[in-house]
Amino acid sequence: FSAGPITVMAALNRVVGVTSVFFLYEDREARVTFDDDKTTVEALTQATTNAGYPSTLKQSQAKQE
Repeated sequence: FSAGPITVMAALNRVVGVTSVFFLYEDREARVTFDDDKTTVEALTQATTNAGYPSTLKQSQAKQE
């Protein structure tokens, strides 16, 4: 494991409302499940930025209902 993914996962897991974080090492991508009544995408991207790893939202291919 490199420091980057571990740092990103730790930063995201500290955000209130995050229920799970899965990091895809090959894609350099984190998949985050969170309660949108408790946090926002902006809070998640701010958490990774504050940890030294700026991020952006990538929409899921899964159909939202």
